[in-house]
Amino acid sequence: MKLSSASVLLLPLSANALELPFKLPFKLPSQVTFFKTKLETYKIPTISSIRSRLELPSFLKKLSDPIAASPVLSLHRSLVQIPSITGNERAVADWLVSYLTNQNFTVETQVVSGDRVNVFAYPGTNRTTHTLVTSHIDTVPPYIPYKSAISTIYGRGSNDAKGSVAAQITAVEELLSDGTIGPGNVSLLYVVGEEYSGDGMKAANSLGVTWKSVIFGEPTENKLAVGHKGILLFDLVSSGKASHSGYPQLGVNANSQLISALAILDKLQLPGSDLLGESTLNIGHITGGVAPNVIPASANASIAVRVAGDLDETISLIKESISNIPNIKIRFLNVGYGPVELDHDVEGFETIICSYGTDVPNLKGEHKKYLYGPGSILTAHGDNEYVLKSDLFDAVNGYKKLIKESLWPTKRVPAIIEGEGLFDMPETVTVEKIVETLAIRPPAHPKQGGEGFIKAGCDGEL
Repeated sequence: MKLSSASVLLLPLSANALELPFKLPFKLPSQVTFFKTKLETYKIPTISSIRSRLELPSFLKKLSDPIAASPVLSLHRSLVQIPSITGNERAVADWLVSYLTNQNFTVETQVVSGDRVNVFAYPGTNRTTHTLVTSHIDTVPPYIPYKSAISTIYGRGSNDAKGSVAAQITAVEELLSDGTIGPGNVSLLYVVGEEYSGDGMKAANSLGVTWKSVIFGEPTENKLAVGHKGILLFDLVSSGKASHSGYPQLGVNANSQLISALAILDKLQLPGSDLLGESTLNIGHITGGVAPNVIPASANASIAVRVAGDLDETISLIKESISNIPNIKIRFLNVGYGPVELDHDVEGFETIICSYGTDVPNLKGEHKKYLYGPGSILTAHGDNEYVLKSDLFDAVNGYKKLIKESLWPTKRVPAIIEGEGLFDMPETVTVEKIVETLAIRPPAHPKQGGEGFIKAGCDGEL
């Protein structure tokens, strides 16, 4: 069948092809319209449909999606793309369970409350390991979508603390892959609820396992934390009596009482320390009254103290300072602990002092406590939360170093043993020398033919 010139012009008008960039200046005859209708029954592929069916070489895929080409950035993206505001962490927990299972970890979930679960994982079948690597998977509100720029990743949790989660898991995977660690050396724990009450980590105390060292992940600018402040939360409750504002003598103004108490607390000098500096008190939320023409019958304020000094002394000072103000009650919440000192005896790291709280005091035990992670707390919790890609890469190496140092210390320690004969050692000795002299066997190194953590002597720790 011959095609007329008009029919040829109609070929690009197929619904599955490109359209002409202009309109024809005449009406198409009926037979041409009929031919066009018939032609549209044939599926002429578009450029985009052809491209979608092409299998691109791997190097081109990496160019088109550089995030996917990086294990830590890819894992980080998957985590940040899942909203997990405190109380609604189940979706990210389920994703993490699936991911770790596919990476050949043994994975357990621990119910914290309702459908909220902690995720506990380890290689092999030995759930008791020398070192625990842990962080939290919940975030503060509101959810902020993931966005990647040239050097920066934005989104809720990108910094606090899914950056730590992604870097920790990647570090452990790399150490397992190259045979540096094996079953019995390291386990992973990712908890819910850190941003509110710490109920996830508190629940982890009933897992039935203990560790010699625990590496906690929080934004520390990839520096090793020396310590962090404690926290004390309490409410002030002021009781009054309502009356018409034109006759204030008939009522008791709860707001006035509360203001008097807050003015004292706002100027109160609380105990501090040389290590952590001064304690700080923040009056975070105030409510009171029902209308401007009514003497308020009730008022309250919520207050947070970042505790740098002795906790008991801090509480006593707060109580005493406002004891003379009538009709004021202090209601301490079930969230409070004093300053936290951290281990920072690994060489090669800068150190930092943190003014925020963590899950460190919520995990009970006699383990060593390390706090480290990518990102800065100064960019966490804000509406522009972000982490640098370079920080994530550096954190993977930092976590690998901390894990290896926790298992096989190479640092030099000051002499702690004095005497003669067996204990006649130089002023400064290495851990290896002490181990050799006292015949203590540390955790076996997989590359040296070990089977993981070996319990002998003093469990490998001094």
